[in-house]
Amino acid sequence: MGLILTLNAGSSSVKAAVYEAAGGLCALARAEVADLGPAARLGQEDGGRMGWRDIGPCDHAGAFDALCTALGDSLGRGPLVAIGHRIVHGGAGIDGPRLLTAPLLAELAALVPLAPLHQPHNLALIRAAQARFAQVPQIGAFDTAFHHGHPWVQDTYALPRRFYDQGIRRYGFHGLSYAFIATHLAQTRPDLADGRLIVAHLGNGASLCAIKGGRSVATSMGFSALDGLPMGTRVGQIDPGVVLYLLGQGMDQDGLSRLFYHESGLLGLSGISHDMRVLLASDSAAAQGAIAHFCARIAQGIGAMAAVLGGIDGLVFTGGIGAHAAPVRAKALEDLAFLGLEVDPVANAAQAGVIHKGAVPILVMQTDEERMIAQAARDLLLTLPGQGASSAPCG
Repeated sequence: MGLILTLNAGSSSVKAAVYEAAGGLCALARAEVADLGPAARLGQEDGGRMGWRDIGPCDHAGAFDALCTALGDSLGRGPLVAIGHRIVHGGAGIDGPRLLTAPLLAELAALVPLAPLHQPHNLALIRAAQARFAQVPQIGAFDTAFHHGHPWVQDTYALPRRFYDQGIRRYGFHGLSYAFIATHLAQTRPDLADGRLIVAHLGNGASLCAIKGGRSVATSMGFSALDGLPMGTRVGQIDPGVVLYLLGQGMDQDGLSRLFYHESGLLGLSGISHDMRVLLASDSAAAQGAIAHFCARIAQGIGAMAAVLGGIDGLVFTGGIGAHAAPVRAKALEDLAFLGLEVDPVANAAQAGVIHKGAVPILVMQTDEERMIAQAARDLLLTLPGQGASSAPCG
């Protein structure tokens, strides 16, 4: 059937991978450009490990060119049949992958204010890919799609109904990550996948999702990717009265956006860094306070998601912090034994995949958004005339 290239643009990085479209979506190669700006780095996977080198100043367009060069050998192994893009915001009407047509791209551009750290870069990568691979179908995989179909009470705000009808509602994000966890557990732990599951995607962006029977029923992020848990530089949940107060004090929209998206969260609380690794290595009171606040909000959020689900049958930690920061997992769960959530300190410190000693399973998993982008691209590709693929597993 050919090859699928996936592109996952973040605020300061671009990840790419090449998959065989037929069979079990075998990953042929992965690469990443990180630390976009004056001192970017290029990583290429070799034998399961990522090797890094400095590439100097680089923006998202330059990252795309560097990744195409890095993946050139793999891209030469067959015809490129689709390019799959992670798109953070799809709005109210998109519940699955879509062919990226000019009218749809115009609709997605209108959503930039709701995801300003990601949506512009997602769209920039699409334009770059269209210019380089003009004849290849460009397919969008949307973070918001996994949360489509929530109960109305979980999606609405207590505003007059006309605002909901205009699209001011809770959309939720990190959907590709949650979809991967749900899909993987359906294959490996159907007992958990069929039950009441809470997934904590903790990274520079952080959120929680309540999943029942493999479907999202509630999530901590809302209208934008600002809501819910505090994040690396984003504020998380905040009283709207604070916004009104700051406006009254003369702060304008640009100032508020900069404060809430770029100057808050772990960075704002600590005054040191947005990077959890730096904070965990620090003995300063400010760093420890930032970590404590982050963990307290996770604990509160888990309790809220358990209430939505009517209990909890399993908890999964994923994302850069969730999968690697054992102290954060331990602290976030230290007061949740009443929910059956108890951490085995030895397994947790050893970064084991299963870390519980209580009644409720607690798992640590690596997410794979790129695979879900490839799956979405192939799913849509197979609906187009003249396409087909076997279901044989990766060999």
